[in-house]
Amino acid sequence: MNWIILVIAGLFEVAFASCLGKVKETNGTEMYWWFAGFLVSLTISMVLLIKATETLPIGTAYAVWTGIGAVGTAIIGILVFKDPASFWRIFFITTLIASVVGLKFVSH
Repeated sequence: MNWIILVIAGLFEVAFASCLGKVKETNGTEMYWWFAGFLVSLTISMVLLIKATETLPIGTAYAVWTGIGAVGTAIIGILVFKDPASFWRIFFITTLIASVVGLKFVSH
């Protein structure tokens, strides 16, 4: 169950990073709404990460949480923020995914 919580925490990490990207692109009231989304997503992500580390090793949980956030944010960057999608960028995103899955399999 805590692996599921950890994945959800990682998805909220993607959400707070994406909200920061939108804060940078907007102004006025819209910027404040994106900033509020950032704060809510950050809070949820941290609470779920804390919950997941009650039974998972902190090093593994943090690495998986960060990996999910990095991969998800890179994909959102490509799809939403028009970041480049070069061969090497996709290659290293793929290796990050493999590393996160590998950590899951070698953790007790």
